[in-house]
Order: sequence, then C-alpha cells, then structure tokens
Amino acid sequence: MEALILSHPPLKACVKMNDYGNESIDFSDPYAVKMLNTALLKHFYSVDFWDIPKEYLCPPIPGRADYLLYAADLLAEKNYGKIPMGNKIKCLDIGTGANLIYPIIGHQEYGWSFVGSEVDEVSIQSAENIISQNPSFKGNMELRLQKYNQNIFRGILRKEERFDVVLCNPPFHASAAEAQAGSQRKVSNLTKGKKIEAPLNFGGQSHELWCQGGEEFFLKNMVMESRDFSKSVFWFSSLISKDSRVKNAIAALKKFRPTQIKVIPMGTGNKVSRFVAWTFLTPEEQKEWQKSRWEVKVPKK
Repeated sequence: MEALILSHPPLKACVKMNDYGNESIDFSDPYAVKMLNTALLKHFYSVDFWDIPKEYLCPPIPGRADYLLYAADLLAEKNYGKIPMGNKIKCLDIGTGANLIYPIIGHQEYGWSFVGSEVDEVSIQSAENIISQNPSFKGNMELRLQKYNQNIFRGILRKEERFDVVLCNPPFHASAAEAQAGSQRKVSNLTKGKKIEAPLNFGGQSHELWCQGGEEFFLKNMVMESRDFSKSVFWFSSLISKDSRVKNAIAALKKFRPTQIKVIPMGTGNKVSRFVAWTFLTPEEQKEWQKSRWEVKVPKK
C-alpha cells in the first residue's frame, strides 16, 4: 500500500486499517476504489493518466489482468508455448467502457494493439481522453461506436480485418430491477450487512450492468454473430458470471460447430470466475495463422 500511495498520493486519504489489521480501503466507496485503481495502473502498468466519469463502471484490476493472462496463454498454446508479443497482435474488446482497462493492461503487458467497441458515446469520449493523455497508447488503441445495440460484431469488424483474440465482459443482468438487487447485495456484502441503500448505477451505468434478456441472451447473440466472422478471429471469448450458466453457453456454441471450445476457470482472492473461448479455425488454418501473424522471422545472415 505504501508503494501505491507513492505512485498516487491521493490514495492515502482513502486508506485505513481493516478488521485484520491490514491497510486497505472501503470497497463500498466508489471514490476509494477509483483512487486504488488509479494507483494500481500507475504503479504496475506505468499509466500516466487514468480517469472515468462519475458513476461509470470502475472494474477490479486484478480480475481483468487475470482474464488477459489466460487469454495470452490461449495464444501461447498455439505458438509453441510462447506468448505472441507486440502490436502486430490485434485484440477486440467488446464493450471497452469508459475505463479502457483491457486495452491498457493488454498493451502495457504484452504490447498488443486493441480495437474497443462501445454503444455509449460518453464512454467513447472518456476512453479517447485516456488514450490522448498516454503517449504510448496512440496508434495502438482505436475506438469504434456500435450504433446498433443489438449487434456485437456487425458494424465493428471490417472486411479483411483479423483479430487474434476477442475479449468481452457482458452485462450480467436482465433488467434494471435485477441490477439494483445485485448492487444492493454487493454493498451489503462490503458493509457486512449494514442497511445502506445502493444507487441503481452503483458501480456502472445501465448499459454496463444489464441488457434485455440478460447475459445468456447476450452470449447467444455473440455466438451466433461470431459464426459470420469465423475466419476473421482466432479466439472468441467472453466472461461468464455464474458457473450455472456455463452449460447453456456450451450448448449454444455447439449448435454453430466451432472446432474447439474451452472453459477457463480463474480465481482472484476469494472470487472465482471463468470465461469461455471458442474458435472456428481448423488445425491447418490455426497453423497458418500462427506462421503468418505470430512467428518471429529471423533475418538471414
């Protein structure tokens, strides 16, 4: 914590001793979480500037870093155990948000380039601001507005464009009421049952928290559209909020006959999560992709 405060001094005012005698923050306080995230990004990822609009989603950095780490391992499995590095590796972040977390960590950790899609113009403006104030991001991150909320890849992916991996953190809830209940549970857990009313958009705007039909409907749409771009992406992937939803996600995927499906478990602290990944490329196409995009060319003497 001392090192994080040195990286971002405003964090100091948010730090206090927890019940275990350790320095921590109040994770039910959005400002404190924002200060912690800013410090983490500055300290571990050398980010010069990071900020988000009030009441927009402020994601947990370790969980996002985990997703990227396992995604990198997926690519490494098809590259003789070596993670492909550099901005030739292109990633698509579905719903990049005002926070731009996946592109930031992915670029700073692996040098990858990113396209981030968004349905919300305020989020686009916030993410553009982050890019403009971090010189190393320029030319390595591009933002695209999704004009049709029902679409995921259509209107974003361009003809002849290729992406090595797609990342997605879908809206988990099916309605505003469900999102409100989830926010209330989150606050209750963080405050040990104290009756503190959570605002509807605690930890995110409505489009970040819920969509018609919820996460399962979103994933079905994503899987269905992915088939139309089967040769444009090596690995499609998406987080799944609950283990009970994995079975339905796999059933939806199998209808479109991908060549490979993987469910990757993850764990950060007490939180257990997972993501599903799939590809339509045949083994021969995967090998050709690896040779043309990832293989390091050794110059002849």
